[in-house]
Amino acid sequence: MAVKAIEWKNGHVVMLDQRLLPAKEVRRVCKDYTEVARAIRDMVIRGAPAIGVAAAMGIALGALKAKEKSFDRDIERIFHVLGKTRPTAVNLFWAMARMRKVYIAKRVLGVEAVRRFLKEEALKIYEEDISANRQLGRFGAQVLGACSNILTHCNAGALATAGYGTALGVIRAMKESGKTIHVWVDETRPFLQGSRLTAWELKKEEIPLTVVTDNMVGYLMDQGKVDAVVVGCDRIAANGDVANKIGTYVVAVLAQRHKVPFYVAGPTSSIDLNCPSGAEIPIEQRDGREISHFFGRPLAPRGVRAFNPAFDVTPHELIAAIITEKGVIRPPFSHNVRIHVAH
Repeated sequence: MAVKAIEWKNGHVVMLDQRLLPAKEVRRVCKDYTEVARAIRDMVIRGAPAIGVAAAMGIALGALKAKEKSFDRDIERIFHVLGKTRPTAVNLFWAMARMRKVYIAKRVLGVEAVRRFLKEEALKIYEEDISANRQLGRFGAQVLGACSNILTHCNAGALATAGYGTALGVIRAMKESGKTIHVWVDETRPFLQGSRLTAWELKKEEIPLTVVTDNMVGYLMDQGKVDAVVVGCDRIAANGDVANKIGTYVVAVLAQRHKVPFYVAGPTSSIDLNCPSGAEIPIEQRDGREISHFFGRPLAPRGVRAFNPAFDVTPHELIAAIITEKGVIRPPFSHNVRIHVAH
């Protein structure tokens, strides 16, 4: 892979600092779980699957550093701190649940055994995510068929996962299958994950792309320049509603208006069957300075308030299909999502 967002190296968690891209490629070495938690919270690493991997590695790292005399108390603190980092992406809680299950099952074997098994589970989550994304990409390439001009929102590539990507995994798989494609990359305000990160990834992969502002999407579709939309996701509710980066809902509405198919790509770890609909998905509210400032430079008058929800919810009625590593989920989602997960 041309891009590695996160890896376990020499007993530490190493992350590519996505806040500095595309200008600089700087890797941060996290030597304890609090540094991993801070990296997730501050968006050194972002993207639902990548956050899940980071949390799992953070737990393993914390277990290695925890004192034997206070091991159980320290483990609980580690889970608590990591669980408070970002609320919307369900992969965080999915990965933590897997790690807790291992901790409970292996605790009887002693502290050293628990440390070893937690590390193994974290690395397993990492490897499984890459494998799932590759399989998801192959399914997606079949679904998008002869589509040539694809629009994507935010970044759902290798940077947002353990590797390969979800929405960009579909695009990569299309290229690998020999299809000629071009990607419209909307900038994705306010953090610019599209223009900074997706464009950076696609350029590395030599996939043709054009960056546009978020408010150009309607114009592009009206001009017949978009064949399909494919986006990633941070949580899929049981009825098929999808939480993704703020602005996704607008793109989906415009796609329906212009009869452009709107696809969601995400691993089954992003599906939350305990969440009945999008109305129950917690939406993270971030610092307004991400809107009023850019890399410390003011974009608005001093003292102006800014409202900054990080995600919105796209209703299932606007989605043509949800693509996972198990296959393709089509309407009616309220029935088919549960069947898909069960199989």
